[in-house]
Order: sequence, then structure tokens, then C-alpha cells
Amino acid sequence: MPAQDLNSKQSVTVLKEFKNMPPAIAPNNSQEQLMRHGEQRGDDAVSGGGTLRDIKRMEWVAILILCFVNLINYMDRFTLAGILTDVQDYYKIGDGPAGLLQTSFILSYMIFAPLFGYLGDRHSRKLIMAFGVFLWSLTTFIGSFMDNFIAFTTFRALVGIGEASYSTIAPTIISDLFVGDNRSKMLAMFYFAIPVGSGLGYIVGSETAKLLEEWQYALRVTPILGIAAVLLILFVLKDPERGQSEGSGHLATSPLKEDLKALSINRSFILSTMGFTCVAFVAGALAWWGPKLLHLGMAASGNGGDQDSLSLIFGAITIVAGILGLLAGCLLSQKLSHKYPKADPLICAGGLLVSAPLLCGAMFTIDINQYLCFTLLFLGQVSLNLNWAIVTDILLYVVLPTRRSTAEGVQLLVSHALGDAGSPYLIGIISEALKVSLRSDSKSSTNTEESDFHALQYALLLTCFIEVLGGFFFLLNSFFIVDDRRRVDEAVKEKLGEPARLLAVDTDDTRLVD
Repeated sequence: MPAQDLNSKQSVTVLKEFKNMPPAIAPNNSQEQLMRHGEQRGDDAVSGGGTLRDIKRMEWVAILILCFVNLINYMDRFTLAGILTDVQDYYKIGDGPAGLLQTSFILSYMIFAPLFGYLGDRHSRKLIMAFGVFLWSLTTFIGSFMDNFIAFTTFRALVGIGEASYSTIAPTIISDLFVGDNRSKMLAMFYFAIPVGSGLGYIVGSETAKLLEEWQYALRVTPILGIAAVLLILFVLKDPERGQSEGSGHLATSPLKEDLKALSINRSFILSTMGFTCVAFVAGALAWWGPKLLHLGMAASGNGGDQDSLSLIFGAITIVAGILGLLAGCLLSQKLSHKYPKADPLICAGGLLVSAPLLCGAMFTIDINQYLCFTLLFLGQVSLNLNWAIVTDILLYVVLPTRRSTAEGVQLLVSHALGDAGSPYLIGIISEALKVSLRSDSKSSTNTEESDFHALQYALLLTCFIEVLGGFFFLLNSFFIVDDRRRVDEAVKEKLGEPARLLAVDTDDTRLVD
């Protein structure tokens, strides 16, 4: 980054003060240049600083491998949602047990995430990720042969253990490869896999089941891709030194108790985690019940539409909206964060507060105008997806490099425990309870279909209120983000035995600002 220009009078004053600084402060021999407050820099020797042209070939290979594994991770996670009606018919279960399938997966996922986070800060991340991908590939494949619902649910829970290892560790590898704007871009690329993988999960699940006339075959696609991912991780992926991108690769890890204590008083980490928990609650509920709500709504209005076709439409909307939302969030963050240090949490808050009325409108127009419904659903998902990459970026710059995997694990634990671990099951239970009430006055099959639709529709309205709550948490986060980010930078320099970096020049009173 070029040095910032100063007018001649201010330059003389600043340089005099710099020259006359007391000898207790070590001279700056690193060729570092003064920067405006809020901007980031990567040393030229630190990979990832600068532009995309500065990224090395092996770093591109690493990010592509991580994106591929994240893609099939989310494909596997939501393949079941695309064939949910077939699964319910096969095992003869209602909405409550159907929601429990996803809840059992998320419960094991969130329980093991902190464990893998702890291991990821201290042991080989490649081996941990390879083990996790192999485990969820194996258990997904074996689970597709289960004829008993309890056994099938057990294997879905085991899938969650495998996926927890990868999701916890992969973002920290990206943070150790890239810094500044490049890190934000790579995180956005990595999280493109969430909407794209989720959408492909619906499509692959429904179309494979339709083509081969058995829903079990839909669950046997991602395990094949998973084996390829294991080989790429073991033999191609390079695991960088922790803190490498920020020049803090020699920092020592601290005890787990100290890590957890530090995270418990990190205001930005806590508030962004609570905001992300609300996002997880909404995304989990909509991803699981969205296709079925569309199917019931179309049936109640007499417009028809089979589950497979609607899963395809829902998947396509999820993919396109997710890509646009992630891209928009990344671009807004890069454009605004240099001028407005509080921009990241405010973008997340704005996305949730805009998404809530849009998704609410989509739910109430399903049986009125399907094109209006799809439009509102698309716009609502774009707004919801603004925050995925930004939330991870916030975590990475308000937490020390040596405890980032632990922080990822804790964030996953909290967000899933209070978010999508319970939301599919909770929505299913509320829907079942509402069905009893709505069916009490309904005798014909038409009225029964309509009451089933309205029961699920009213249950899903809870997600809109949760979105508003999440927006509130991110708004609170904006009050602390600047101070917490500065503390991490100062702590890294202190641990390395270096003086605090000169972050800014205050041109109003010509003082050096730390």
C-alpha cells in the first residue's frame, strides 16, 4: 500500500516528533508506512497481503480444496431436506420426528465442535480434517441402508461428528494464509459453498431419488466425493503455520482455561456469536421446512406442484440468492470498513432487519401468488446471506491467532445449540400442535391440507422474530468492535516483544496516534 500524503507543514511536525521520540521505543527498521486508522496491512513478505495477483499458486490450490470440501459438506447436510417427504413416507413419521433428524445431526455437530477446535489449535489440522471428512462420508453411506428410523437417526448424528471437525478448522487455515482484504475475499469464496452446496443438496437429493426411484440413492452421492476430498487434504493441501499471515507464526498456545476465559470477556465475540446464533436458527428452520411449506401452500391453493419440482426451485433460489448475498456482503465490507470501522456488524444487522419482513411476506403469499412468493423469498435470502463471511471475519480479527480454532468451536457450539440444533424440531413440534387445533373444525381432505399448510406457515413465522433479535445483537456489537480489534493487534505485538504499530496520523493536531 502506498504511503499516505501529508501536507508539508504537518509532515514537518510529525517527522520532528518521530525523530525526538524517547530511546525506550525501538527504531522502525521494517519499512512500514503510516496508515489511516482502521486500515490493515500485510507485510510484503507475508503472503496474502496486497491484491489477488500476490496470491501464490499453492495458496489458490489450498483455498480451492477447502471450498470443494465445504461444498460437499453442505450438499450432504441438505440432501435429506430435498427428499424429506419421501423419508417421512418410508418411515411413517410426522413433522416432529422428521425435525429430529436434523436436530440429532446438529446436536452431535455442536458437541464435538469445541473438541475439534481445541485439537485444531494444537495438532495437525490436515489429519483432523481428513479424519472428519472420512467419518461423515462413511456414516452417510452406511446410514442410507438403515430400515429402522432409530438406526437411521443414529447415523445422522454420527455424520455431525465428522462435519464438526472440518467446519471448525478450515476457516483458521484461511486466516493463516491470507490477511486484510484478501482474507475477506477468500472467506467469501469459502462461504459461497453454503448456499451453493445447500441448493445442490436439494437438487441432487430430489433428482437422484426421482431418477433411481429410491430416496436412499440420494445419500450415496456425497460419500463418493468425500473420498476424493480426503485424498486432496492428505496429499495436496498445505497446512500453514498458525498466525503466519500476520507475522505472528511463533506465538505459543495458551491453556484451554485461559482461552475460554479470554473469549468469555470478549464483547465482540460474544455479541457476534449471539447474532450468528439467530442466523443459524432461521437458516436451519427454512432450509429444513422451506420445500415442504412450498409444497403444502401450492397444494392448498390448487396450483399443484410436486415435492421434487419445488425442491428444485427452492434449491435454485438458495444458490443464486446465497451467491449474490455473500458477494454483496463481502463487497460492502471491503468498501465501507476502511472508512467506517463499525461497518461489519452494521451490515450484518441491516441484512437481518431487511430479511425479516421479506421472508414474512413470502410465507403469506405462497397460496396467493407464487411468483411474488418466489421473488420475496429470493430477496429475503439475499439479505440473510449478507453476514456469513463477515461474521467469520469478525471472529478472526477480534481473537488471537493461537485461539481461533477454539473460538470457532465455541461459536459453533453456541450457535448450533441455541440455533439450528433445535429450530427444525421446534418448528415441527409447533406445527404438529397447531394442526390439532386447526383440524378440529376441518373434516374434508381439502380443509385438512389447508390446515396442515397454515400450521407450518404460522410455526415458521417464529423465524422472522428471531431475525429481528439477531439484528439487535449485531447493532450492540458495533459499539465494541473497534476497541476489541485494536486490543488483539496490540496483544500480538506485545507477545512478539515488538512495539505497538503506528496505526494513524491525526492530522488535526499533528500528533502520532497509536
